[in-house]
Amino acid sequence: MSWYCDFAPGNPVHEDYHEREYGFPRADETALFEILALEVFQPGLSWDIVLRKRPTTAIAFGGFDVDRVAAYGDADVARLLADPGIIRNRLKVAAVIENARRIQRLRESDGGFSLWLARHHPLNRAEWTKLFRDTFKFMGPEVVGEFLMCNGYLPGAHRQSCPVYPRIAKLDPPWMQVDQGIYDDKKNN
Repeated sequence: MSWYCDFAPGNPVHEDYHEREYGFPRADETALFEILALEVFQPGLSWDIVLRKRPTTAIAFGGFDVDRVAAYGDADVARLLADPGIIRNRLKVAAVIENARRIQRLRESDGGFSLWLARHHPLNRAEWTKLFRDTFKFMGPEVVGEFLMCNGYLPGAHRQSCPVYPRIAKLDPPWMQVDQGIYDDKKNN
Protein backbone atom coordinates (compact mmCIF):
# COMPACT_ATOMS: atom_id res chain seq x y z
CA MET A 1 0.00 0.00 0.00
CA SER A 2 2.91 2.30 -0.66
CA TRP A 3 0.56 4.63 -2.59
CA TYR A 4 -0.77 5.51 0.86
CA CYS A 5 2.52 7.34 1.51
CA ASP A 6 1.51 9.85 -1.21
CA PHE A 7 -2.20 9.98 -0.42
CA ALA A 8 -2.27 10.24 3.39
CA PRO A 9 0.00 13.21 4.19
CA GLY A 10 -2.15 16.31 4.51
CA ASN A 11 -5.38 14.29 4.47
CA PRO A 12 -7.43 15.11 7.60
CA VAL A 13 -8.75 11.55 7.91
CA HIS A 14 -5.67 9.50 6.96
CA GLU A 15 -2.59 11.52 7.92
CA ASP A 16 -2.47 10.66 11.62
CA TYR A 17 -3.11 6.95 10.99
CA HIS A 18 -0.37 6.88 8.32
CA GLU A 19 2.13 8.84 10.44
CA ARG A 20 1.55 7.20 13.84
CA GLU A 21 -0.03 3.77 13.44
CA TYR A 22 0.24 2.10 10.07
CA GLY A 23 3.16 -0.34 10.12
CA PHE A 24 4.18 0.36 13.71
CA PRO A 25 4.65 -2.78 15.81
CA ARG A 26 2.31 -3.07 18.77
CA ALA A 27 1.77 -5.67 21.45
CA ASP A 28 -1.08 -4.21 23.49
CA GLU A 29 -4.11 -6.50 23.34
CA THR A 30 -6.64 -3.68 23.15
CA ALA A 31 -4.76 -1.97 20.31
CA LEU A 32 -4.42 -5.25 18.39
CA PHE A 33 -8.11 -6.03 18.88
CA GLU A 34 -9.13 -2.56 17.72
CA ILE A 35 -7.18 -2.90 14.48
CA LEU A 36 -8.54 -6.42 13.95
CA ALA A 37 -12.09 -5.12 14.45
CA LEU A 38 -11.58 -2.17 12.12
CA GLU A 39 -10.20 -4.49 9.45
CA VAL A 40 -13.26 -6.74 9.86
CA PHE A 41 -15.50 -3.72 9.23
CA GLN A 42 -13.58 -2.62 6.10
CA PRO A 43 -14.40 -5.22 3.37
CA GLY A 44 -16.69 -3.72 0.78
CA LEU A 45 -16.13 -0.21 2.11
CA SER A 46 -13.40 2.39 1.86
CA TRP A 47 -10.82 2.73 4.61
CA ASP A 48 -11.92 6.37 4.73
CA ILE A 49 -15.36 5.32 6.02
CA VAL A 50 -13.79 3.02 8.63
CA LEU A 51 -11.45 5.76 9.92
CA ARG A 52 -14.25 8.35 10.01
CA LYS A 53 -16.37 5.99 12.12
CA ARG A 54 -13.47 4.88 14.30
CA PRO A 55 -14.18 7.20 17.26
CA THR A 56 -17.85 6.26 17.47
CA THR A 57 -17.05 2.59 16.86
CA ALA A 58 -14.61 2.68 19.77
CA ILE A 59 -17.32 4.10 22.02
CA ALA A 60 -19.90 1.58 20.83
CA PHE A 61 -17.49 -1.32 21.44
CA GLY A 62 -16.44 -0.26 24.92
CA GLY A 63 -13.03 1.05 23.92
CA PHE A 64 -12.30 -2.35 22.35
CA ASP A 65 -11.84 -3.92 25.76
CA VAL A 66 -11.67 -7.61 24.87
CA ASP A 67 -13.44 -8.88 27.99
CA ARG A 68 -16.21 -6.34 27.74
CA VAL A 69 -16.89 -7.09 24.05
CA ALA A 70 -16.63 -10.85 24.61
CA ALA A 71 -19.47 -10.56 27.15
CA TYR A 72 -21.83 -8.86 24.68
CA GLY A 73 -25.16 -10.58 24.24
CA ASP A 74 -28.29 -10.14 22.13
CA ALA A 75 -29.20 -6.76 23.66
CA ASP A 76 -25.73 -5.44 22.83
CA VAL A 77 -26.00 -6.70 19.26
CA ALA A 78 -29.37 -4.95 18.90
CA ARG A 79 -27.86 -1.74 20.34
CA LEU A 80 -24.91 -1.93 17.93
CA LEU A 81 -27.09 -2.59 14.88
CA ALA A 82 -29.18 0.48 15.76
CA ASP A 83 -26.11 2.74 16.18
CA PRO A 84 -25.57 4.98 13.12
CA GLY A 85 -22.07 5.77 14.39
CA ILE A 86 -20.78 2.33 13.39
CA ILE A 87 -20.83 0.15 10.31
CA ARG A 88 -24.05 -1.75 10.91
CA ASN A 89 -23.48 -5.11 9.33
CA ARG A 90 -24.80 -8.01 11.37
CA LEU A 91 -22.13 -10.49 10.20
CA LYS A 92 -19.30 -8.06 10.92
CA VAL A 93 -20.65 -7.10 14.34
CA ALA A 94 -21.03 -10.79 15.24
CA ALA A 95 -17.49 -11.49 14.01
CA VAL A 96 -16.00 -8.73 16.18
CA ILE A 97 -17.78 -10.10 19.26
CA GLU A 98 -16.74 -13.68 18.50
CA ASN A 99 -13.17 -12.58 17.81
CA ALA A 100 -13.02 -11.01 21.27
CA ARG A 101 -14.00 -14.40 22.72
CA ARG A 102 -11.32 -16.10 20.66
CA ILE A 103 -8.71 -13.62 21.87
CA GLN A 104 -9.69 -14.58 25.41
CA ARG A 105 -8.97 -18.20 24.52
CA LEU A 106 -5.56 -17.18 23.12
CA ARG A 107 -4.69 -15.93 26.61
CA GLU A 108 -5.15 -19.47 27.87
CA SER A 109 -3.50 -21.29 24.99
CA ASP A 110 -0.68 -18.89 24.08
CA GLY A 111 -0.43 -16.25 26.79
CA GLY A 112 -2.34 -13.70 24.69
CA PHE A 113 -2.90 -12.32 21.22
CA SER A 114 0.52 -10.69 20.94
CA LEU A 115 2.35 -13.84 22.00
CA TRP A 116 0.24 -15.89 19.58
CA LEU A 117 1.30 -13.59 16.73
CA ALA A 118 4.96 -13.76 17.77
CA ARG A 119 4.83 -17.56 18.09
CA HIS A 120 3.65 -17.96 14.51
CA HIS A 121 5.96 -15.38 12.94
CA PRO A 122 7.31 -15.56 10.27
CA LEU A 123 4.77 -16.84 7.79
CA ASN A 124 3.99 -15.76 4.26
CA ARG A 125 0.63 -14.19 3.44
CA ALA A 126 -1.05 -17.44 2.43
CA GLU A 127 0.05 -19.18 5.64
CA TRP A 128 -1.02 -16.22 7.78
CA THR A 129 -4.41 -16.15 6.05
CA LYS A 130 -4.99 -19.84 6.72
CA LEU A 131 -3.98 -19.44 10.35
CA PHE A 132 -6.27 -16.44 10.85
CA ARG A 133 -9.17 -18.20 9.11
CA ASP A 134 -8.68 -21.18 11.42
CA THR A 135 -8.53 -18.93 14.50
CA PHE A 136 -10.89 -15.98 13.91
CA LYS A 137 -14.10 -15.04 12.08
CA PHE A 138 -14.45 -12.95 8.90
CA MET A 139 -10.83 -13.38 7.83
CA GLY A 140 -10.15 -12.93 4.14
CA PRO A 141 -6.71 -12.37 2.64
CA GLU A 142 -7.14 -8.57 2.52
CA VAL A 143 -8.28 -8.33 6.15
CA VAL A 144 -5.39 -10.51 7.32
CA GLY A 145 -2.80 -8.78 5.13
CA GLU A 146 -3.78 -5.29 6.22
CA PHE A 147 -3.96 -6.29 9.89
CA LEU A 148 -0.46 -7.77 9.70
CA MET A 149 1.01 -4.83 7.77
CA CYS A 150 -0.54 -2.40 10.21
CA ASN A 151 1.11 -4.21 13.13
CA GLY A 152 4.54 -4.73 11.59
CA TYR A 153 4.27 -8.44 10.76
CA LEU A 154 4.28 -8.01 6.98
CA PRO A 155 6.22 -5.51 4.87
CA GLY A 156 4.58 -2.99 2.60
CA ALA A 157 2.97 -0.40 4.84
CA HIS A 158 5.44 2.29 3.75
CA ARG A 159 7.95 2.54 0.97
CA GLN A 160 11.55 3.24 1.97
CA SER A 161 11.41 6.84 0.73
CA CYS A 162 8.47 7.65 3.05
CA PRO A 163 9.53 9.81 6.04
CA VAL A 164 7.70 7.36 8.35
CA TYR A 165 9.77 4.36 7.23
CA PRO A 166 12.95 5.21 9.24
CA ARG A 167 10.87 5.70 12.41
CA ILE A 168 9.38 2.24 11.96
CA ALA A 169 12.77 0.73 11.10
CA LYS A 170 14.16 1.98 14.43
CA LEU A 171 11.48 -0.09 16.18
CA ASP A 172 12.70 -3.25 14.38
CA PRO A 173 9.27 -4.60 13.45
CA PRO A 174 8.94 -8.39 13.15
CA TRP A 175 8.98 -8.36 9.33
CA MET A 176 12.44 -6.74 9.35
CA GLN A 177 13.84 -9.48 11.58
CA VAL A 178 13.65 -12.27 8.99
CA ASP A 179 14.87 -13.15 5.51
CA GLN A 180 12.64 -11.10 3.22
CA GLY A 181 12.29 -14.07 0.84
CA ILE A 182 9.65 -15.54 3.17
CA TYR A 183 7.25 -12.85 1.98
CA ASP A 184 7.61 -13.64 -1.72
CA ASP A 185 4.14 -15.08 -2.29
CA LYS A 186 5.15 -16.49 -5.67
CA LYS A 187 7.82 -18.62 -4.02
CA ASN A 188 5.72 -19.64 -1.05
CA ASN A 189 2.28 -20.39 -2.47
